Amino acid sequence: VQLQAFGGGLVQAGGSLRLSCAASGRAFSIYSMGWFRQAPGKEREFVAAIGRLGSTTYYADSVKGRFTISRDNAKNAMYLQMNSLKPEDTAVYYCAARASVIRAMMSEAEFGSWGQGTLVTVSS
Repeated sequence: VQLQAFGGGLVQAGGSLRLSCAASGRAFSIYSMGWFRQAPGKEREFVAAIGRLGSTTYYADSVKGRFTISRDNAKNAMYLQMNSLKPEDTAVYYCAARASVIRAMMSEAEFGSWGQGTLVTVSS
């Protein structure tokens, strides 16, 4: 599956952004999906994951209650609604796909397909 993330931009602290991930190739609904992010000088970290049907989700503690992951299998798309953004949310955000089930706090090695990333900058 090929993935493309978009929707990043510059936003003030406390603001909101919605990231999208468009998928093409094999049937989107067979994949579990995830969002990761990489801040400057830091390793890529798990943000959220969603199961194939969208009924199962997991979040990193740092975004729980502020971010919402969702998907629309009819549109081959996944989303990340980010509210109450903080400067520490500044990072390149990547979407990823995995042809298996998800669990909490997954590593990037567990996802086989990746999009190119979209930059989110939160100003204070």
